[in-house]
Amino acid sequence: MSCRKRCKREIFKFAQYLFRLITGTLHTDSVEDELELSAVRHRPEGLEQLESQTRFSRKELQILYRGFKNECPSGIVNEDTFKDIYSQFFPQGDASTYAHFLFNAFDTDHNGSVSFEDFVMGLSILLRGTVQEKLNWAFNLYDINKDGYITKEEMLDIMKAIYDMMGKCTYPVLKEETPRQHVEVFFQKMDKNRDGVVTIDEFIDCCQNDENIMRSMHLFENVL
Repeated sequence: MSCRKRCKREIFKFAQYLFRLITGTLHTDSVEDELELSAVRHRPEGLEQLESQTRFSRKELQILYRGFKNECPSGIVNEDTFKDIYSQFFPQGDASTYAHFLFNAFDTDHNGSVSFEDFVMGLSILLRGTVQEKLNWAFNLYDINKDGYITKEEMLDIMKAIYDMMGKCTYPVLKEETPRQHVEVFFQKMDKNRDGVVTIDEFIDCCQNDENIMRSMHLFENVL
């Protein structure tokens, strides 16, 4: 199996795991008593608000919360726990840095933890969002310092993290300059005005005109 196919398989397995993780047994029986909110330190927003902000139904949100509470009784996930989960799917490498970036993408209010609201909002985009929403989410992942631009340094950090995560999956063995070469190719495609940074508009325009990227946008749609 090629490295690319193997990594896609592992990412898909992780997406499936995310859903299984927060839905517990996946059974839909007896959902009326799922929200025992007083038992946790973090109380999620009302179901009506989450239902309006996501593409999940009220019943789905109840089931999601049940599983989330079972795995995370405190009502939040910290970065170390998130890294432990993610590393299980890439045992051949070091996934900690990429998991850090991914965690920050879910941690939308940047308080060092991912709440049920954070998680279900991100999951809604990844599983049921429009192409535009998914691309916005991906841009936020790559925009490490959240200043509205992707720099070569940020993309290099992401590339290195990906190669670290792939570990022994890469064949032939990568040369030290390979991540930087890929960053240069990335910027040649996306940095239309050659100002050294990629804006959200440049990112979305380039991705929407790339057939391979568009196919990858549908990667998570078969999880449910």
